[in-house]
Amino acid sequence: MTKVELKNDPKSDKRKQSVYFPVDMLDEIQKEALRQDRTVSWIVQRAWKIARDEILLYPSINDPSGDEAPSIAPITDDKD
Repeated sequence: MTKVELKNDPKSDKRKQSVYFPVDMLDEIQKEALRQDRTVSWIVQRAWKIARDEILLYPSINDPSGDEAPSIAPITDDKD
């Protein structure tokens, strides 16, 4: 892949973002990054990918009830 192609590849978009963690959580993430010989960024990205589906079930603070996750009906492909 050339530099021009790399710049147009949405997966290579490397924007910086400050994220703040409690000290004990950051220490834990750093220790795991060291153990796996990975970057802290890689550990956090993997953690997001693993937890994403569960986190999406949390209600938004703008949801009217706000107390519990919405019930999700299974998608079926019934053609009866």
